[in-house]
Amino acid sequence: MRQPIKSWGNLASVDHEVATPAFREDAAPLLSTLVEKTGSVLAHGLGRSYGDSPLNGGGGLLITRRMDRCHAFDIATGVLRADAGLSLADLHVITVPRGWFVAVTPGTKFVTLGGAVANDVHGKNHHVAGSFGHHVRALGLRRSDGTLVDCAPDRNADLFHATIGGLGLTGLIEWVEIQLQAIASSDMEVENIRFDHVDRFFDLAAESLDWPYSVAWVDCLSQGASLGRGIFSRGRHAPDGPRLAQPAGAKLAVPLTPPISLINGLSLRAFNAAYYNRPSATFAGRCHFDGFFYPLDGVHHWNRVYGPSGFYQYQCVVPPAVAREAVTDLLARIAASGTGSCLVVLKNFGDVAPAGLLSFPMAGTTLALDFPNQGQRTLALMADLDRTVAAAGGRLYPAKDARMPADLFAAGYPAVADFKRHIDPAFMSDFWRRMEQAPTKSKQA
Repeated sequence: MRQPIKSWGNLASVDHEVATPAFREDAAPLLSTLVEKTGSVLAHGLGRSYGDSPLNGGGGLLITRRMDRCHAFDIATGVLRADAGLSLADLHVITVPRGWFVAVTPGTKFVTLGGAVANDVHGKNHHVAGSFGHHVRALGLRRSDGTLVDCAPDRNADLFHATIGGLGLTGLIEWVEIQLQAIASSDMEVENIRFDHVDRFFDLAAESLDWPYSVAWVDCLSQGASLGRGIFSRGRHAPDGPRLAQPAGAKLAVPLTPPISLINGLSLRAFNAAYYNRPSATFAGRCHFDGFFYPLDGVHHWNRVYGPSGFYQYQCVVPPAVAREAVTDLLARIAASGTGSCLVVLKNFGDVAPAGLLSFPMAGTTLALDFPNQGQRTLALMADLDRTVAAAGGRLYPAKDARMPADLFAAGYPAVADFKRHIDPAFMSDFWRRMEQAPTKSKQA
């Protein structure tokens, strides 16, 4: 079936030949059919990647979200094996009441296990737990020649490390085995601390190393003496309490895409001031893990607020030796531009060896925010930010990217030459076409 698919950033409307296997056993024949029809294929989970890494314009797309069965779960050890299409949201339903939680989670629970592996997602606890790939024990990788390869750190290890963070280009991840972490409660103990300048973020991060989770929200429009002001949040799993997979309370939703972006200089300034000054900006207490890890998941289709032109997400990481200077420079440039988003995330990564050849996290500080798509003005701003990142020896996150220059990607990922040896010749994405500087069939909306 042919249909258009958009990325989460709503930038690209791309036609694909689509197949959706109902069971893992159906995946291999459908994969072969897509390759025969279109010449190339890519796996696609819940579609939460922002840019063009989950798209394969003009080619085949194998939708994995119905491949969501749990094969085995050892409640004594926390080892779970499941189809790659199982989401973290559904995983929690199985594991949290039994006292287990995913060891590393990104900022949304609407991501599949396969997507978490392919993007080697990271969370608020990188300094103590590394990335998602560090907790993958094994995976089943279906190559386009029909072979199912059992990959693990001690079996087909080269292909294993290429697949973690490999953007789905090494084959179809059919199943994943992960190690969960034990928890006593679904509650989190949380502290929020308001800070008045980005310098204070670095101080608070250094003071919070005994907290497993830490992250900061930043006001991207603040300047001068309040440049990079924000709210630092740190948390840990509570030692007792209920074990509820879902929090109480109604969910909100953005029912349709407005004719223009609702994120503009006026609305952003008003929101940031209100958010920074709200009473809970200084808080110590408990909350359900859902509110701590997944605040945006409480608003369904929140990506629609950016209007029909969509948005870019820009996420970079810069090394610790220059992080304070580089992040200050980035925030000053963003503030001067008068654009940005309500959700700006700043956090530190630990000095942990990468789990995959193309893993994004490295020791340093990462900054992430959205930019409403204003055409050339937005592209020029991000190109300006690129120069700071490149000069600092940093890199950008492919899972969030829709416009990274190929030379910046090559400079930021020195293992890319080794990675290319493991790419399955039938697997392709619009992101990889850009990095290889081959033409893409994507049509910008």
